[in-house]
Amino acid sequence: MITFERTTPADAAALTGVQTRTFDDDARRFGGQDRGGPPGYDDVGWQLQIMQRGHYYKILCDGQIVGGIIVFNLGRGHYELGRIYLDPDYQDRGIGTQAMQFIEAAYPQAARWILDTPGWATRNQHFYEKLGYVRVREERSGGEVSICYEKRISRQPGR
Repeated sequence: MITFERTTPADAAALTGVQTRTFDDDARRFGGQDRGGPPGYDDVGWQLQIMQRGHYYKILCDGQIVGGIIVFNLGRGHYELGRIYLDPDYQDRGIGTQAMQFIEAAYPQAARWILDTPGWATRNQHFYEKLGYVRVREERSGGEVSICYEKRISRQPGR
């Protein structure tokens, strides 16, 4: 059974382990490197800092942490999906789609979501596009390309 809960400091080590496995697996499979990921992916201290700055959720499968979701409230109905990750052993089971549906339902006031993903991560790009996110631009930094996405939510009057 898949559930979602807010993280606590006691979760930081487990979240770090899952993130490290997830991003290092991506680095090996798609980047030709042994290790690699976004800033802080392999640092317990970073996990603790993000718990203070954003809304950090753990993805649980039968009570075990298998992933995480980080959301930032940018104000005025705008939210950023700062990071979503899922242990490689739990990918391709629909859990990522459930996680995105959970997040969008948890923030009914959201009018706009933004996120970015590496240019080489075509699998991620397909995933976000399948969920209604639209590519809005590419950003380049230090030889790396990020693809930026946006999803606008239109609400029916009275909802």
